[in-house]
Amino acid sequence: MGAPNSDRLVVLNPLGEAVGERIAAVDPRLVVINDREAPGWARAHEADVLLTAPGHGWRQAPAQAPSGWPGTLRWVHTASVGVDFFPPWLLQVPQVSCARGVAATPIADYVLSALLAHNQPWAERRVNSPEAWRREFERAEAQPLRLLAGQHLGLLGFGAIGQAVARRALAFGMQVTALRRSAAPLGEPGVAQARSLPELLAQVDHLVLALPITAESRHVINAEALAHARPGLHLVNIARGALVDQEALLQALDSGRLGAATLDVTDPEPLPAGHPLYTHPRVRLTPHISWAAGEVQTATADKFIDQLQRYLKGEPLADLVDAQRGY
Repeated sequence: MGAPNSDRLVVLNPLGEAVGERIAAVDPRLVVINDREAPGWARAHEADVLLTAPGHGWRQAPAQAPSGWPGTLRWVHTASVGVDFFPPWLLQVPQVSCARGVAATPIADYVLSALLAHNQPWAERRVNSPEAWRREFERAEAQPLRLLAGQHLGLLGFGAIGQAVARRALAFGMQVTALRRSAAPLGEPGVAQARSLPELLAQVDHLVLALPITAESRHVINAEALAHARPGLHLVNIARGALVDQEALLQALDSGRLGAATLDVTDPEPLPAGHPLYTHPRVRLTPHISWAAGEVQTATADKFIDQLQRYLKGEPLADLVDAQRGY
């Protein structure tokens, strides 16, 4: 469903004037309101199209839709893939699209960096004296650094991010197996398809969580699931913290069932002061930054502008959010 015939289409843009200028240049019918300060819903009654992101006030959004919502809005585009940061009433707008695929490349690079850091902990092998040099040189034969080649990577979720991770892992000579909600063929050469989560957990050295958070996927990694994990498993979560039961995760790390966890996301964010995940020796914790590499804002604007051009031509939008599925 594209834009109806109109001499004027108002776009509310929170990404700054430089992005606003790019949007305005798409078509003379466009009127762009640049506003970084107002919450994502506060000026929606002035616009036909809303470009927004989780950080634009949505964490403080009212539980119920504001009076008159969605007003004149015909389309919302979120500069994020997941819509779990937004209140359910956002989806009352006729069309909601997301930035699916925009962050796949930086997140995939983050994952491969995490796998390499787990296999080759350079910080532990650095030297600062001739004595340390000799000690680590001798240690290299007895305790060599590990290769990714030949190791088995599991992917829970196989959208744009999972596919980007798979291609990089295959280039390193890893064996790759994926599990996703749909039983349809994966369509990625060299990637095997698991039949169940226990099957996947039992065979992989690394498991990457790359699926959306829904009522069904919340705490999908729990004590029952982790009981099937291959001993020493390295868990990498770049999706949503609530996919993991963190108490079960800590127990699995303490027992040795899991060898390590790389967590870019937690539940909540940030964790409260003193939480054991901050200091656990087998945990690498980063503050939800796996997406923040390269020209992310440019890619986000490019995605929206491509969608906007489709909308103005009356063409179907890509990457629409399914309100029933929640992503």
